[in-house]
Amino acid sequence: MATILFITCTASAVEPTGFGELSSEDFVSNSKCANCHAILRSQLDSSMHAYAYSDPLYQKEVLLASEDTNGQTDEFCSRCHTPIGVVSGEVPPIDGSMISDVASEGVQCDFCHTVSESAGIGDGGFVSSPGDVKWGSLDDAPSAFHGSEFNGLYMEAEYCGMCHNVNSPFNDLPLDDTYTSWSESSYAEEGVVCQDCHMSPGITHFEAAPGRSASSSPKRSHIPVHEIVGGNYFMLNLLSDGKAGDAAVERLQKAATLEVDVPEYAISGEDVSIKVSVTNSGAGHKLPTGISEIRQMWVSVTVTDADGLLLYSSGTLDGEGDIEDGIIYHTVLSDVDGGVTTKLWEAEAIVSDNRILPGDTAVESHSFVMPEDAVDPILVEAKLLYRSAPQSIVDELFGKGTYEVPVIDMVKAYGSINGDAEVPSGSTPGFGAILLIFSLIAAGCVGRILK
Repeated sequence: MATILFITCTASAVEPTGFGELSSEDFVSNSKCANCHAILRSQLDSSMHAYAYSDPLYQKEVLLASEDTNGQTDEFCSRCHTPIGVVSGEVPPIDGSMISDVASEGVQCDFCHTVSESAGIGDGGFVSSPGDVKWGSLDDAPSAFHGSEFNGLYMEAEYCGMCHNVNSPFNDLPLDDTYTSWSESSYAEEGVVCQDCHMSPGITHFEAAPGRSASSSPKRSHIPVHEIVGGNYFMLNLLSDGKAGDAAVERLQKAATLEVDVPEYAISGEDVSIKVSVTNSGAGHKLPTGISEIRQMWVSVTVTDADGLLLYSSGTLDGEGDIEDGIIYHTVLSDVDGGVTTKLWEAEAIVSDNRILPGDTAVESHSFVMPEDAVDPILVEAKLLYRSAPQSIVDELFGKGTYEVPVIDMVKAYGSINGDAEVPSGSTPGFGAILLIFSLIAAGCVGRILK
C-alpha cells in the first residue's frame, strides 16, 4: 500500500509522513486552540474540514470501499479525512475502534498549522511536524503558548492541493482534479490562489476580513476566514444543526451565471428553439468539482403559458428524486467491465466529463412545439440546480426516507415569447446576464493576499 499511496509524490525531494510515524499525543485538540483563537475555532466548526471524518456519507462510503477491496483503501482514504489518525497509526482499523479524540476532529487546527512542507500534489502529500512551532501566513505573530513562524506554503494553492487532488490508488486514474483544473486556469496565471476565494468573505473576489488571529493579538486589516466553505450544503447544514449551510448556498449562487435565449415571437404549430448558456463565472476550478461522479449540477427548464399550463419541461425530478431528461454536469466513470460506476475504487476509466472549466460556457438547446391553445405571453424559466449526491445513492446507503438531499437553486434566468410574461416574485428577467457582468468585473479585481 505504501507504493500505491505515494504514487503522485515520487518526484518530490521528501516523502509524506507515513502511517504510524507519529503519536496522536503529539497534537493538541481544537478546544485547546480555542482558548486563544475562539473566533477562528468557531469558523472552523462551520467548515467541512471539521466534519471530514465524522461526515456520515463519507463513513458509509469508506466502509463500503474497505469491504469491497479487503481494506486496500483504508489508509488511502483516511489520510485526508483523519490525517492525525493515519500518521499516529490509529486508522486503520477503518471502523474507528482505535481512533483518539484528537484524530476524530478531522482536518483540525493543530494538524493544519504543523504541516511543515509539501511532498507533492494529491493523495495527502503532506509532511507533518507537530511540536511547539505553529506555521501560518503571518511573519509577526508571537505567542506566549507556542512558537509562531511564517511559512510561505500556507499562501500557496499547493497547500490545498496536497489533498484536493485524488488519484486512484490502483491505477492512478484522476478522481478529483480540483487543484489540477485550477493550475491550468487563468486564475493560476493571474496568481489567484485557493485561499483568495475560500478564505475571504468575497467568495468570487477577495474582500478583506479585519480582525484578530488571537484574543491577545493586534487587530489586522485581514485575517483569513477559516470557514473555508465549498458547496456541500447537504452535510454542512445537517451536521451543524442548520447553523452553517447558508454560506454554502451563497457560494453556489455566486459560482455561475445563466442566460436564456428565446425567439421574440412564435406561432402555433411552430418548433420553438431555446438556448440556455451556463457560464462558470465564479469558480477557479471545474464546476462542479470534488468527487464529481456523485455531484450533480443541471439545468431545469420549464415553459408555461399565461394560464400556467405547462408546455415543456426538462431537468425536473420524478417521484423517486431522479433527474428527468436534464443534462447533468459531472464525471462518468466505468469499471473494469465497461459498466458505469459511482464507486471510486472500481473506476478504471473516465467515460465522460462535461464539467465547465473556469470562465467557459456550456450551451444547451431545448425545443418544443407551440400548441394551438397556448395563451400568450409565454414564460420560459431556466434554473441552474445543484445537489451533493443523487437521492438514489443516499437512499441506498442510509435507507429510503432517512435523508432528503436538498436541491439548491444556484441561479435563475427568464425569457418571454409573444409579449412580456410575468416573472415570479423576487426574480428579474435577464438577471443571469447582469450577474455575469458583475462577476467578470469582480474576477478582474481579484488580488493576491500577501499577509
